[in-house]
Amino acid sequence: MHLKIISAGQRLPEWVNSGFETYRKRFPREMRLELTEVPLAGKSAQGDPDKARRMEGDRMLGALKGSEYVVALEIDGKSWSTEKLSSQLESWQMNGRDTAFLIGGPEGLAPDCRKRADQWWSVSPLTLPHPLVRVLVAEQLYRAWTIIQNHPYHRAG
Repeated sequence: MHLKIISAGQRLPEWVNSGFETYRKRFPREMRLELTEVPLAGKSAQGDPDKARRMEGDRMLGALKGSEYVVALEIDGKSWSTEKLSSQLESWQMNGRDTAFLIGGPEGLAPDCRKRADQWWSVSPLTLPHPLVRVLVAEQLYRAWTIIQNHPYHRAG
């Protein structure tokens, strides 16, 4: 199974790239974590947030394979404990499809991305910077995997 984070934003601060890579490298080959970055709409949206969301959303949807199970990162999605995320990860493994996680840019996810999603996940009720979310998602997916593997990385309590 492959996990793919599709995130709006490129040329991010080094701490974002380093943080993501820290967790990406820890995954085993059979549970590979990938990152696909799509450009922000920027000046081409001419200050129109709806246009920016649509442009970024089209790019995100274009990065999907037709068979992937899609999880949209949304503030109004379901909030899971780490243990529940671990159960979700096992469920995604059992469905036999790769899983893609969509992280929108500063304006959020496009309506078409929300519609395409099979599931919505909220990592926090807080509004978080989109670059931080990719690091947080990578770490939590790794932590969920360690729970499945009975690895000591995760110590609940």
